[in-house]
Amino acid sequence: MTNSEPQRITLPPLQITLHDEQKVSLQWLPQSQPKSNLPAVEPQPELSDAWKQWVALNKLMNLPDAVLVERMVEKGVDVKLALDAVSQASDHPYFKAGEQFVQLLQKVESMWKIQHQLASLSEAAQTVDRKPTISRSEFLDHYYAKNTPLILTNIIKNWKALERWTPEYLRQHYGEAKVEIQAGRDGDPEYELNLERHRKTVKFSEYIDWVISGQETNDYYMVANNGNLDRPEMKGLLNDIEICTEYLDPNQTRGRIFFWFGPAGTVTPLHHDPVNLFLAQVSGRKLVRLMPPSQTPFVYNQVGVFSRVDLENPDYQKYPLFKNVRPIEFILEPGEVIFIPVGWWHHVRSLETSISVSMTNFVFPNHYEWKYPNLGR
Repeated sequence: MTNSEPQRITLPPLQITLHDEQKVSLQWLPQSQPKSNLPAVEPQPELSDAWKQWVALNKLMNLPDAVLVERMVEKGVDVKLALDAVSQASDHPYFKAGEQFVQLLQKVESMWKIQHQLASLSEAAQTVDRKPTISRSEFLDHYYAKNTPLILTNIIKNWKALERWTPEYLRQHYGEAKVEIQAGRDGDPEYELNLERHRKTVKFSEYIDWVISGQETNDYYMVANNGNLDRPEMKGLLNDIEICTEYLDPNQTRGRIFFWFGPAGTVTPLHHDPVNLFLAQVSGRKLVRLMPPSQTPFVYNQVGVFSRVDLENPDYQKYPLFKNVRPIEFILEPGEVIFIPVGWWHHVRSLETSISVSMTNFVFPNHYEWKYPNLGR
């Protein structure tokens, strides 16, 4: 056979080429799509990955499907998309893997819940010991090391602050100082989580005028995170208190002693602290509600150290487990100090114009490793 041009036979969708030496090659031809008289189909909207993650997280936390759909629709999600996402999430293999991991967390939660059940058998679990003063060893053995709260009624009786710290005194001696406060809190239910948005620097005399205006409000408050006792122009206030060396280290005051000052109506929402602390009440009264760490499974701690629940107006549809919470409630009077152990949940409301000092500079170790949740944040 002599060399010649290859022969091509076209049989759509194939083209067959015959070569010398009996070689054959096949090639698929590109196909043109037939025209259709049917209308074009609009692409269907899809739920974003962020919403899918939100659905999975909340289903793993056993929130009712109806509640999830309602919240999604409230935020503008198409109702069909919401229904499909909520109903189909449980079948996804990633979700099933997450369920297995949740079982490990549920084991820890079950231990907390059992401790809560046992504590509920005793009326003593709903009280806090009150003592004038106790020795360092007794405080360590029976309260600090046992993670148990205590009210001490006589350890700050020598504080000059108890008599001096009136609004008039503060204005006269520190009125020109620049201080930091939290402001604009009433317009933001998550003012503690959004702390940085609410920092405001004002002249102390101006803030004092707000406080003594007679208005009951939570819109502005001078809190621990404002760090005012570390300001050079405010450090003179430390001369009006005495560090009780039976429990506290006088050489460790910077960043560990904090000044609280605000009108009636200020609220510190439900949270726990990452360290042990003393809260000393200088003037005014505060309503304190305490809950032990064993109630953690009920408080919806989804971000940092804060509960999602408004303790004063709980939404039991959104947070049904909160019905199990049994707070210990009492009023902290001027001259009293409450020891709040690390990890204890607490909510505080000022009943009157109030000044408090909190301290974390204990003579005992007071540093702990924490893992904080950040669900849906």
